[in-house]
Amino acid sequence: MESLSWDYILKYVLLGDSATGKSSLLIRLTDDRFDLTEPTLGVEFGSRIISVGEEGKRVKVQCWDTAGTESFRSITRSYFRGAAGALLVYDVTRRASFDHVTSWLEDLRKYADENVSIILVANKIDLCTSKPLPIPSIQYGHPFPAPDTPLDTSSSRSPSPAPAPDVPPSTTQSKELKSRQVSSMEGALFAKQHGLLYVETSAKEGWGVTDAFEWTAREVLDKVKKGDMERKKPGGVKLNETRQNKGGRCC
Repeated sequence: MESLSWDYILKYVLLGDSATGKSSLLIRLTDDRFDLTEPTLGVEFGSRIISVGEEGKRVKVQCWDTAGTESFRSITRSYFRGAAGALLVYDVTRRASFDHVTSWLEDLRKYADENVSIILVANKIDLCTSKPLPIPSIQYGHPFPAPDTPLDTSSSRSPSPAPAPDVPPSTTQSKELKSRQVSSMEGALFAKQHGLLYVETSAKEGWGVTDAFEWTAREVLDKVKKGDMERKKPGGVKLNETRQNKGGRCC
C-alpha cells in the first residue's frame, strides 16, 4: 500500500527522568491519543510514518522509549547506539527532571553515535498554560536576548509552533494551572549551549508532539544530504533504495 511506503527509516530514542511523559509522547505520536501510563520497565517500542520537509519525504520513525529509573540505566544505554535521533525529555513542573538533563545528555554523547540529532523536549506545558506560546528565538552566535532587541519568534533554531486555537472558557476556568519551574528561556538557552534543537510539548493536548519528531528528522535528512551520515555509517538510518532507484534519484 502507498500509505505504508517510506523513503527512510530512522531510529529514535526517548530518554529522561521517570514520569516526564516519554511514554505519553510516544502514544500521542503513534495513536494520536493521551493515556496515563505506568512507569516503563526496560524499553517499549512504537513507530509512525511522518512527512518531513518541503520535499515531503516519508520517514518512518522507529522509537525506543527507555525507562527513566536508575535501576534500568545500564539496559537503556545499549539502545542509544545507532540512534539517528533522540528526544531528551523533562517535565517543566519538576525542576529536578531538568537538572538531570545534563547527566542524560552525557550518557547519550558517550553511548550514541557522534552524529545523533537531539531535541530537548520541555513537556507537560499544559499544566502551566491554557495554550502553547511561541518558542523564544535563540540564534547561534548571538547573545540571548540581544541587547535592547525585542524577542523574535519568527526565525529560530526550532521553528515556532502554529498559533494555538482559542480555548473554550469552560476548559480554562475549570483548570487550576501550576507554576512553571523551568522557563522557556532557560530551556532554550540550555539547548543553544549544547547544540540541541528545542521544543515545548503537551502529550495530553497534542501540542508540539509531531514537531519534536519532525524537526529532528529534518536535521537528520540534512546531514544525509551533506554526506555526514555516509561517513559515520550509523545503524539508525535506513534508505529505501527501491523507491529511490525507481524515482531515478537519491536524497
